[in-house]
Amino acid sequence: MEPTRDDIAATLRDAKGFRELSDTDRDELLGKIEVETQPDGATIIELGGKVDHLYIVQSGSLEVRSATGKVFARLSPGDVLGARMLSSDDRTSYRAVATEDACLLKLPRDAYQSLLTRHPKFESYFERLGFERGQVNGDSGHAGRDAAIDLMTTTARDLMTAGAVTGAPDMSLLEGARVMQQRRVSCLPIVENENVVGIITDRDLRNRVVAEAADLSQPISGFMTKDPVTLDCDALAFDALVLMMKHSIAHLPLLSDGRIVGILTHTNLIRAHSRSAVYMVGQIHQYERIEDMARVVGQIPELLVTLVESGGTAHKIGRIITSICDALTHRLIALAEQKFGKPPVPYVWAACGSQGRQEQTGVSDQDNCIILDDSYDEAAHGAYFTDLAKFISDGLDECGYFYCPGDMMATNPEWRQPVKRWHSYFGDWIDHPGPKAQMLASVMFDLRPIHGKTSLFTDLQKATLERARKNSIFVAHLLSNALTHTPPLGFFGMFSLEGGEHRGTMNLKQNGVVPVVDIARVYALEAAITEVNTHRRLEEGRSASVMSQSGAADLLAAFEFIAMTRLRHQARQIRAGKKPDNYMAPNEISHLERDQLKKAFQVVKTIQAALSNAHQISAR
Repeated sequence: MEPTRDDIAATLRDAKGFRELSDTDRDELLGKIEVETQPDGATIIELGGKVDHLYIVQSGSLEVRSATGKVFARLSPGDVLGARMLSSDDRTSYRAVATEDACLLKLPRDAYQSLLTRHPKFESYFERLGFERGQVNGDSGHAGRDAAIDLMTTTARDLMTAGAVTGAPDMSLLEGARVMQQRRVSCLPIVENENVVGIITDRDLRNRVVAEAADLSQPISGFMTKDPVTLDCDALAFDALVLMMKHSIAHLPLLSDGRIVGILTHTNLIRAHSRSAVYMVGQIHQYERIEDMARVVGQIPELLVTLVESGGTAHKIGRIITSICDALTHRLIALAEQKFGKPPVPYVWAACGSQGRQEQTGVSDQDNCIILDDSYDEAAHGAYFTDLAKFISDGLDECGYFYCPGDMMATNPEWRQPVKRWHSYFGDWIDHPGPKAQMLASVMFDLRPIHGKTSLFTDLQKATLERARKNSIFVAHLLSNALTHTPPLGFFGMFSLEGGEHRGTMNLKQNGVVPVVDIARVYALEAAITEVNTHRRLEEGRSASVMSQSGAADLLAAFEFIAMTRLRHQARQIRAGKKPDNYMAPNEISHLERDQLKKAFQVVKTIQAALSNAHQISAR
């Protein structure tokens, strides 16, 4: 039921900022305000989108979330959203989602700006929330922060165009212009006796040659910028940017031992910025074509290298990389709903596996499912959700998130079911914990809602966790399944290495990361922890006292070291032009790192043994 004019007037009298206006001003706004109702789970403001209205919450509630899913703010009746974005042309670095059925009052941009003209201080009544400040409280998903990380940890050499095309002082203007045209370069450093003595750019040719109708047979030395600013190629990219801004130049020759080895241009810096996760997310949300989105996702390897070399933690890197997959999933869902029409019944698209846990790296398949409202009727609604699931999964595959080898995807009718069927699934797995049930439960306990009516998932999760933790037999079976993955340590503390195709290596995923993921899942079940991210599960397990303080601290440190060793291995492979994988030979890392890795593996083995003894289960 939409609010009456009196209801809206009452909200404006109480809303922050609006209460400071006169009755006359508020009455004038009543005729301009639009009313919008949105169901629980609906996206109000999309990540990377433009804000064209000031939103006032009339009823219900909203959550404001980052690209990685972090909740920045929860808005209730009387709260206001979008003021700062209306004052700029920036795209949003957050998403606003209804967390229950919501009624919103929308003041159009022109009406808002007219209000500011008459009352310049009006905007000051709204606090700059974290997501509108450009500072995301440590969340590495913000574009400005990502760009700063890149430039402070990357050298100019890493960003430059190598093999600079150069000219000589005595060449003519015509010769120089032809060289630039043929080699498709925007500048020509002039070199004499291996020293850079000048530079001429496209802008110089326009302003000093063409505009002045200069004789093209004259030597280029008479028109070049003499003694140009240069920089050592191993300087930080940040220093290069500062130098270029200070001197208002767009081309910076880079030297090694005094000799030119490349050029750094504004284009190079823009490309570096484009690897920012939020920039990539924003691009995805603008595109209509799968091939355009695939091109953005194809930059993930470069982003991974940058994040690893920037000193980021495995926990944060996983969240950042996953945010891109989340954005792609959201975009594909939006396009699917445009193509097939409004969903006939409420649903939630959920991810499991590494995407569900927000722990994706450079190697990922897709694991997902659809939880449907119980009003779902296969005969009436089945075709719609079959087409929807296929469109989304095909799009993910085309972008590099290949189909799950085990067919645990929403395209499989088994994983596209109403809530009551999902309750039945989890009930059967918990009450009859055979090997397949243990495996399926392990995967599905890592579900995270990506899009849709989230209450369909949260109600299911709450009931399932409660039922599972009360069943000691199921917990024991789940733990037994978890103990099948053990760290690669053999007798006398030596690494136990792979044979066959990957002979002489360690599988840092199955025998490094997965054992800790499994342990954290068991602890989460015992404490009814709803988090699915491994790091957060361990943190909350410590708070819930299902783990000792020292044990949790040791396991968190071990997990971080193992996960970062895996990420560094993948970054090295990407740097070498190879496809990243999870198989690392011990000699890839230093002796000290090998010792630390052994200690990390030993921590995991010790925790596994303690769990095994506590539940009287034999560990492998």
